Amino acid sequence: MKKNPFFWLVAIAGLLLDQVTKYMISQAFNQVGETVPLWAGVFHLTYVKNTGAAFSFFTGGVGWLRWLSLGVSLGLIALARFTRLEKIEQLGYGCVLAGALGNGIDRFVFGYVIDFLDFRLINFPVFNIADICINLGILFLLIANFTITTSSRKH
Repeated sequence: MKKNPFFWLVAIAGLLLDQVTKYMISQAFNQVGETVPLWAGVFHLTYVKNTGAAFSFFTGGVGWLRWLSLGVSLGLIALARFTRLEKIEQLGYGCVLAGALGNGIDRFVFGYVIDFLDFRLINFPVFNIADICINLGILFLLIANFTITTSSRKH
């Protein structure tokens, strides 16, 4: 953890936040589909068991998706272990690892991913903290791609 400490911090914090919120939702709701409006018609907490990928794509694909999550996670861990990353890359890859691990753990343990963040104003698919982490990670990596030059890398 000496190399790329920000990566490890972000990954662990994101994973913990994801798993704690999913646990809280699973304990607070009695059945799938149950919802609590925090802002009626705009934002609800809705308990969903997702057997697919983001936005419920590949519904029922939990078998291969669990292995994809594991592969991505192991690849990112190896990257952080053997490569010196810039801070923005550490942030991006750490977020992606948090999301891949968070949803991967759900797929291995439960056979589905717990989703609960429900933006109804724009009819957006229900999602979770791991999904947010993955999307933020991709955003940070895109920013890194456009701001880090080859000569500024420290290898």
